[in-house]
Amino acid sequence: MAEVSTSRLVKKYGAFTALHGIDLEIEDGEFIVFVGPSGSGKSTLLRCIAGLEPIASGSVRIAGEDVSDVDPADRGLSMVFQNYALFPHMTCRANLEFPLKSEGLPLQDRERMVNEVGKLLHIEELLDRRPAELSGGQRQRVAIGRAIVKEPKVFLFDEPLSNLDAELRIKMRVEITKLHRQIENTIIYVTHDQVEAMTMADRIVVLREGKIEQVGTPHQLYFAPVNQFVATFIGAPQMNLIDCDSAIRSDAKTTIIRFGDAPETTLPIGDLEWANGNLTLGFRPEHVVLKEPDGETIKLRLRTDVVEHLGAVTNIYGQISGSGANHTDITVASHTQIYFQEGKEIDIWVPVGDCHLFTPDGKSLKRHTVPPSW
Repeated sequence: MAEVSTSRLVKKYGAFTALHGIDLEIEDGEFIVFVGPSGSGKSTLLRCIAGLEPIASGSVRIAGEDVSDVDPADRGLSMVFQNYALFPHMTCRANLEFPLKSEGLPLQDRERMVNEVGKLLHIEELLDRRPAELSGGQRQRVAIGRAIVKEPKVFLFDEPLSNLDAELRIKMRVEITKLHRQIENTIIYVTHDQVEAMTMADRIVVLREGKIEQVGTPHQLYFAPVNQFVATFIGAPQMNLIDCDSAIRSDAKTTIIRFGDAPETTLPIGDLEWANGNLTLGFRPEHVVLKEPDGETIKLRLRTDVVEHLGAVTNIYGQISGSGANHTDITVASHTQIYFQEGKEIDIWVPVGDCHLFTPDGKSLKRHTVPPSW
């Protein structure tokens, strides 16, 4: 096991800068996930750590050692790719044994290590088959096994579940999480799927255009995003946003907002560093309620356009009418077992404690109702 860090890491492709001075500290034994939209630099950062991409400046350290100029094979890493990268003419046993044989380990040690990995990943019965005889999930388990068998300091996963169907992705997601708890190695995992990131990671690194937007636990990213980008990127369905006409007053603890003919509302959000002006109100679809709750709320009128009945949850897509937010598209994710008819208007409420506020440049104002971490 080992800690991993980057300092002012810059990666360029000609005149294009793909990574802009990345500073990151990954703890020993941590499961950390890089997530972001296409082109954000998440796979590039992983490949720079692996040594597969040369860096323009900065450094990469593994277990306290500067490995910026060390060959990939000598960094003590194992990598699992999106494509399974198994030798098709070899059995699974031979695929697992190959990196050990390349290192010159004795046959007895190779057999012991392969059998231990087979037992760990529950693939003992697959070891004498060839990759073509396996399902996608089985091939991915063998590919993970080949990474584990080398007993590396750090595991690198580059979108390993992208080629699997939805049901199998869920199963493999759970298996990789359980595997990390057993082996306790440092894992750096790249995905474009925020559900994978939220369910697997100890901490998540959100990237955009080659820069880190936020590093935090899933709880921190969901409840206390640092900016509007993170707030809308994390969470599905996406956070709703409504432009406010003005913020009447803001102090360290509260902000009073108003939009259109809606009454003034005091939110438990405040930031002394922010100068008063227009703000954007944000709230998550799952925090909208369809029956007026106790406590202070924002009441809105919603005209339903599309209703998706999914069993446990109903997604309602519509537009706000009145209150100065006409034609603003929003989404409601309701667990209420009520049939909603499209084209009708309904009242909805948003508890003020579930609201977010963003400045014109996208910065979050500090929330004072963030629930404690689980």
